[in-house]
Order: sequence, then structure tokens, then C-alpha cells
Amino acid sequence: MGWTHVNALIVYYHRDRELTVDRVADGARRSETWLLWLVILEAVDLSDSYQFGDEENGLGGNIDDKINGNWISAPAGTVHEARLKAKAKRRLRKNSSRDSGRGDSLSDNGDAVRSAAPPTSPKGRVLDRRSRLGKGRGLPKKGGAGGKGVWGTPGEVYDEEEVDVRDPNYDEDQESCVYETVVLPLDEEAFTKTVTPIVQEYFEHGDANEVAELLGELNLSSMRSDVPLLAVSLALESKASHRELTSRLLSWLCGRVLTRSDIENAFHKLLRELPDLVLDTPTAPQLVGQFIARAVTDQILTKNYIEGYKGRVDCEHARAALDRAAVLLKMSREAGLRIDNLWGSGGGQRPVNQLIKEVNLLLQEYVLSGDTVEAERCLRELEVPHFHHEFVYEAIVMVLESKGDKTLQMILKLLKSLFDSSVITVDQMRRGYERVYMDIVDINIDVPCAYSILEHFVDKSFSTGVIDAKLRDLCPCRGRKRFVSEGDGGRLKPESY
Repeated sequence: MGWTHVNALIVYYHRDRELTVDRVADGARRSETWLLWLVILEAVDLSDSYQFGDEENGLGGNIDDKINGNWISAPAGTVHEARLKAKAKRRLRKNSSRDSGRGDSLSDNGDAVRSAAPPTSPKGRVLDRRSRLGKGRGLPKKGGAGGKGVWGTPGEVYDEEEVDVRDPNYDEDQESCVYETVVLPLDEEAFTKTVTPIVQEYFEHGDANEVAELLGELNLSSMRSDVPLLAVSLALESKASHRELTSRLLSWLCGRVLTRSDIENAFHKLLRELPDLVLDTPTAPQLVGQFIARAVTDQILTKNYIEGYKGRVDCEHARAALDRAAVLLKMSREAGLRIDNLWGSGGGQRPVNQLIKEVNLLLQEYVLSGDTVEAERCLRELEVPHFHHEFVYEAIVMVLESKGDKTLQMILKLLKSLFDSSVITVDQMRRGYERVYMDIVDINIDVPCAYSILEHFVDKSFSTGVIDAKLRDLCPCRGRKRFVSEGDGGRLKPESY
């Protein structure tokens, strides 16, 4: 092939700048002329009149150099660089067709450079991790085990990490270390602030096991004997039901949290502090004596505890307490006194039948004595404010079953006194009267004149201010018997209520 063909090929490429090296190479596989042209294009320095204008592809040069009539062959590195540039251009065109508007371009060395996306470009597509193929169920990757800050799938259990002996931070002494939570011992001030709420809450719920668990979490150390002392001191200023709960608590804690020696030391301190306790509770010696007698009966104090104080007591209050305990124990042995029920069961802890019996005994004693103050005190000691409607009910039934006007006047006086002192509330009073209204039919079977007596008592109660007009109007009345009409043979109308 002569210069004419070569010049024609060079001029053709000069016109069509879109012709790439790969396209020329593709044609070279089908034609020797194109192969010769590719060799000339890569190896020969063209003259100034045949310079390529495409500096970007780096294919410039002339073809005047020739050695012994042969064209100079192109170096292998030049062909490789040309192919890389062509490949980068194809990738750029492919990406630009899919992500139009992103501003991709080629750098001087042929690498793709992505410029900042225009404001209108869909940036959300770049951060979208979903598949662009439209496949998948929308579930998280790796079942939720992937991503930053994730240690694995939920519920995955890791094995214990084995200690590496070759680790430079390895310490052989750590293999036999046992770690425990250390609870600091309580001082006197912290003990009072911590244990006092526990005992006061126990007076409300009565669960001794909960108190034992709470005390077991504390480091009492030398303050163990102060637990019974604090509990008894609080019970002296409380009600009889709280004293019964305290006795049960001491019996429950002994052997679990406290020992017998702790209980004995507590009562030793209690006898020494009696002069101070008497200032707040005048009956403290008698009450402490009852606590000692109950502790001996519950076997948390030895039977020789009281005898150990004979001839060694100088305080009169301590002597009175020990004498009271000795008398109660003697009565228990000889007369069969039940010291385990010394304080009684307070409030709702007693069965309903027992409460009804105690209410009836209280009313019978009041009718005999007529002492409203004593009746009020006994009713308060029952500690059943939610059960006072039963007291009102039994009092009215006693009036209906009685003969004469004396009982009616005494019961009316008692209800008026209890209502004025707010011992019996309006709600409890109303509930007691309504219960009588509901049971009057059954009561009338045993007491034929119950309706008339009830109407009279209700009128008296309204006049004294015990009940209101609305409750008075609810009182049932019994209709009178009368003839149906003349000439009916003396038949009577059925009773209507």
C-alpha cells in the first residue's frame, strides 16, 4: 500500500472524530488495510500538514519517519493506554444514560469524575438501599443482623470468650477472682431512716415475709438487735392490731434474719429505755411486759429470761414490766389464758362471724351500763370502720326485738353520739338503715309489730338529726286490712306492703 492509501485513511479519520481506537481495531480484524492503518496511526509521526486535532485521545504525530523503507512499529504501552481511555469513555456514556443530570465527566488521565448533583437530581436514589431490580420483600438485610451498632440477630447467644494466654494484658491472678457486690454496713442514722419505713409499711400490708426479704438485703451487722427494738417502739405508739402484727413479725424473723440472742439483746435494751418510753406512752411498762410474755410463748425467748432478772432490777418501770410478764405466764399455765391471742386480731383480719359476735356483745353491754363513752371506745378498738354498717343494723334490730321504749331511747342516744363524733360516717349510717329496710319482711315474721316500731324509730332518728328526709321516706310501711266491698262475704284484701 502506498502513500496515497495512507493519506486517504488519515484524512478519513481526521474528518470522523467519533471513530475510536477500538472501532479501528475492530475493523483491523477484518481488513489488512485497517491493520496497516492502525500501525501507522500509533507508530508514525505525522507531518505538520497531517496533524490530528484530537489532543484528548493523544493520537497526534506525523508519519515522515521511516527506517530502511519500513514503518516503525507502535510500542505495546501506547496501544494499552488507548484501549483504557476508550473503555472509560464507554463506561461514562453508559452511566450518563442511566443517571442523567449528575454531571459526570472524564478527567485528563481518563478517570471518571462525578461533579456535584444539580438541585433537581433525585438524591434519594443514591441513599436508597433497596434493590433497583424491583425484587425482594422489603425485609432488612441479613435478618436485622447487619448495620452499624448491631451485634447479631435477635436472640443470638454468644459463647464465652476464651482467655488468650499469649495476650500481653493477660493476668493469671484474674482466673481465680470472685466478684461480689459489697453492701456497706448501716450506721445508726441510716438504720433508722431505712428500717422505719419498712416497719410502717408492714403495719399496712401485714406481710412478714416481705419484711424479711428487705432486711436480708441490708448489711445490718451489729445493728441486728435494733430491729426488734425499733419495731416494738413503733408498736407502743400504735394500735392493738399493730402490736399483734409486731409480735408475729418477731416470731417470723427469728431463725431467718435474727437469732435468739438478737431478740434477747433487743429486750435488754428495751427494758433499759423504758424511762424514756414512758414519757410518750404512759402504759409502756405493761405493754412491754405483754410483749415479753408473748415472746416467751412464741419460744423466741427462753423460759428463764424473766428469772434471770430477779434481784437485779433497780428501775421501777422495768420491774413493773417483768412483773406483768410473769403474771401473764402464770395465768397461762394455771388458768389457761391464751397469750397467743393477747393483743387480739385487728381490723379485717378477723372473720365476719367473730366481728358480728363482738358487735352484739358491745351493744348488750351498753344497754346494761348506758355508758356511751365506753361503747365508743370499744367500737374504735374493733378497728373496722368499713364494718360500722353492721353495728347500725344490729342496733336497730335490737330495738325491733325489744319490749318497751327504754331500749329505743338508749340506742337512739348512742347512734346520735357516734354520728356527731364522726365515728360512724353518713355512708355507713345510711347503709345500715337500708339493710334493715331490705330485711324487714323477714324480721316481721319473728316480730309481728316490726313495721310500726321501725316507723316510729325512723321518725325519731330524723327528728334528732341522725338521718335525712330522703332516707326517712324510704322506710317501708305495711298497708291496713280492709274489706273489698259490701256483699263479698267478709273476704279480706290480701296484705300489700
